[in-house]
Amino acid sequence: MINSRYADRADAGRQLAALLDHPEDQADAPTVLALPRGGVPVAAPIAERFGVGLDIVAVRKLGVPDQPELAMGALARIGDRVEHLRNDRVIAMAGVTEPAYQRVLAEERRNLDERHRALRGDRPALDLSGRPVIIVDDGLATGTTMLVAIEAVRRVGAGSVIAAVPVASEQAARLITDRADRLVCPSIPAIFRAVGQAYRDFAPVPEAEARRILNSEH
Repeated sequence: MINSRYADRADAGRQLAALLDHPEDQADAPTVLALPRGGVPVAAPIAERFGVGLDIVAVRKLGVPDQPELAMGALARIGDRVEHLRNDRVIAMAGVTEPAYQRVLAEERRNLDERHRALRGDRPALDLSGRPVIIVDDGLATGTTMLVAIEAVRRVGAGSVIAAVPVASEQAARLITDRADRLVCPSIPAIFRAVGQAYRDFAPVPEAEARRILNSEH
């Protein structure tokens, strides 16, 4: 069983921030992006350490009809850019027709836009071209959402990409280590059951709280 290493997400964020090197020149400070909503309070102390604003990369998986846990694609929104990742192998294996895929895509695009708008409001677009980026979440179970986020920020031209999480399964850690330039994760337990076991307080983050943190860190 995982010991509760962190009091809560903010405590986890402070511990992560201490492991990240601050550049000598503030101009080289990274852009910090949280995976909402759980990654937002973790990312806030990291953005504060670097003296930068906090933003989000919102991700929606495209689940196979009648098997929503099986991802046949994903959408990620960064500022005003939406990246679409499609897994044709899963689509073929599951026998999903193109009209069925497009229906799921349209529904999840609406969900993504609503979630993004609710949290981010009308902030100006992000320019990640050539920028170092740190993507933060409250933990990795499978690593799928983080993987989509990494691919999305690379597509929009980010320079280096660091994934920073307080806890991860060994499988997820290997997956993300292969895709990110660096994984910062203080806890990769040999026996992993759930992300929440690393926290004493792992209550869901309300939308209003995530929005408040984002506004205060902007």
